[in-house]
Parts: sequence; structure tokens; C-alpha cells
Amino acid sequence: MSLLGALTAKRYWLGRAILARFILEADGGSRGNPGPAGSGAVVIDAASGEVLAEVARYIGVATNNVAEYRALIAGLEVCRQLDPDAKVDVRMDSKLVIEQMSGRWKIKHVGMKDLAAEARELAIGRVHAFKWIPREQNTLADAVANRAMDEMSDSTNIFAGTQTTSSGNEQTSAPMAAVAEFNLELPSSVRAPGGVTKKLTTLVLVRHGRTALTETKKISGSGGANPSLSLAGRDDAAKVARAIAQIGVSGQWAHLKRPTAIVTSPILRAIETADAIGRPLGITPEVIDGLAEISFGVWDGLTNEEAREWYPEVFEQWRGSWQVSPPGGESLSDFDQRVMQAKDFILEKHEGETVVVVSHVMPTRGFIRSAFDAGISAYWRPQIAPCSMSVLRLWGSESAEILAVNATSHLAE
Repeated sequence: MSLLGALTAKRYWLGRAILARFILEADGGSRGNPGPAGSGAVVIDAASGEVLAEVARYIGVATNNVAEYRALIAGLEVCRQLDPDAKVDVRMDSKLVIEQMSGRWKIKHVGMKDLAAEARELAIGRVHAFKWIPREQNTLADAVANRAMDEMSDSTNIFAGTQTTSSGNEQTSAPMAAVAEFNLELPSSVRAPGGVTKKLTTLVLVRHGRTALTETKKISGSGGANPSLSLAGRDDAAKVARAIAQIGVSGQWAHLKRPTAIVTSPILRAIETADAIGRPLGITPEVIDGLAEISFGVWDGLTNEEAREWYPEVFEQWRGSWQVSPPGGESLSDFDQRVMQAKDFILEKHEGETVVVVSHVMPTRGFIRSAFDAGISAYWRPQIAPCSMSVLRLWGSESAEILAVNATSHLAE
């Protein structure tokens, strides 16, 4: 099977000719500079935003600059294989490569001259523009480059549905186990009721990163203190942002649609996490008040032990209750009602999309409870860690699937 046979690139009219337009994002890295180096490139359909291909190359011991040029060359080669006539917009966070390829900077290093000449030969008549982008907007290519270094191997994947074609041996691989029984549009289980009329909406539920209150195990709801993310919390947010940038591209969630919307709680720690997720995707988060954490009233800022000691009677009544609230706080019944309203709003506004929902422990549990059609105990049984990911597939209120709850492997990087 040829690369062109594996993929029919989307095209658009330009005058009398039908031309494909690609975006090439490329990146390279060296762990030591010089040290073990790798490059990564991602080819994107400019019209739809769909990722068409990714190429990883392990270079061996080299500098960052060599790795950056190798990423550009490998990416341009794949663009040529996909469609020799396609026009390409190159985007990289390497100022050196962009300026040298644009002709604004001189190339003094002999090794760089050879690489630049190789890249320029591939670019002539094909590259429309070279554009520098900030590092945080180049996370897709960065992840591919890091994979090349981690695995010390090369790969070229051409995406066609849930299968890929490797340019090394041009053999179509079977889908991974996670998608072997996966239905892209409808409920996957044959036991699920049929006849859904709503489009599939995928929700990626993310709890915010850690704060000083999280780290000291103090109660933190809405209406109390409104802390920023701690240093560890910002690291959490960066890690989950990288994981979400891979949805629809590579890894365990490559079979899902890429996120096109981010919604967030109005509380600062959630907004900061949502902003970190949105930057590499180029998406501005939308604030939804109904996603705010439950209010703990006067208990906010206390530890659980302090709340139990200072308010022993109401604390015991509150545990396991729909109706009892902390003094000045919010009952679970009232909270559940507003969170379900927020969920319905998201499903109506973003029907058919993949939406990242950044909130807190209790709203995340509420969404999961609804998907499971579970009772009140779903509000305390699932563990929801900071910057964990839970993934739901919903067809309005007609059907639901739960793909993951409290996934945290991305935080172990």
C-alpha cells in the first residue's frame, strides 16, 4: 500500500487547479546539546485542521540545531509523499531555522549549510511561508520528537481512520486494543439502546492543578479563598496540557476527535489550568458558572478533621445526605441541579464536538454520576486527582459511555 493510497488529502479550488494545502509543524531536541537527539514533524490539513501524518526520527548524538533541521527535512519529505503538488506553511519554534530558511540570517556553520541546502531543495516550489511560533504552540511536534528520543527509533504514521500506515514497511497495522471494538459515532455496546438522535459529544473532564490548600489538605470550595495554582500545580497543568494536545493525534486517545472547545469553572485555579490547556490548542476557554466547586460555607479553609471537631453534629448529618449542607454552604441536591444544567448547556452548545471541561472534584463526579446513571454514592466513590482526566462519550441524555475515570499516567512524566 502506498502512502497516497493510505490517505486522500482534502483539497480546495485555487483558480482552475485543485491544490492541497498543508501545515507542517516541526521540532527537534537534544538531551545534552550535544546529546541523544530526536526530531518530530506533524502534517496538518490546513482546511480542516485534521492531522494527516506524523514523523519521528532518532538522530543519535547531535545538537538542537541539527535536530531542528532534521525535523524540517523529514516533514517536507512526508509532505511530498502525501501530495507532490501541495503548498506547505512551515511552523517551528526554532528562530534559527526559520530565519535561515527565510534568507534573513546567514548560515556560517558548515554542517548547517549542508542541512539547509537539503531542506531548501525540498522547499523550492512547495513551501508557501516559514513562520516562527512560540514553543507552547508547537507541542504536537515536540511530543513526537520526545517519543523518538524516548524510544530511540524512527516512525512515520499516515493517519487514515483508526489505522496507520508505516512508511518503513508500508504495512497497515491492526487497530490497538482500545479501539478494536470502538464505534466512532454510535454507542459501542450492542446492548445499548438503539435509535440515538443526538450527535456524539466527547467530554474530557479535567480537575484543576494543585494549590496551597490542596497541598495542606484543606477544604477548598467556592465562596472561600480563591488561590492560584502552586508551583506543583502549574507543573500538573503543563503535563495535562501536553496529554490533551495529543488527543486525536497519537497515543491512547488518537481515535478520538481533537478538542475544539474548552469550558471552565469561574474559579481561578480552574481558569489557570484551562488557559494552560488552551494555549497549545489555540482555544480560548469559555467560563461557565455552573461548573464551580460546591460551596462548603464556613468549612472552607479548614481540614476535614477541624470541620468534624468544630461542627460534630452537622458534620455527621451532612455525610451521605442530599439535603444537609455545611453552615452557609450548598446542599448536594442544589449542587447536583446546577451541575446538570451546566452539562446540558455544554451538550447543546457543543453537540458533536470534543470538549475539555476543566473544573473540580465534585463537578467531575457529577458528570460521571450522570453518565453511569448512578445514585448519590457516586459523589464520594470515584477518586479524582488533581489534573486527572476522565473521558465520557454522550449522546445528549439518550446514551453514554465511560472511557476513563481518574486517568493519571500523563502526570508521571
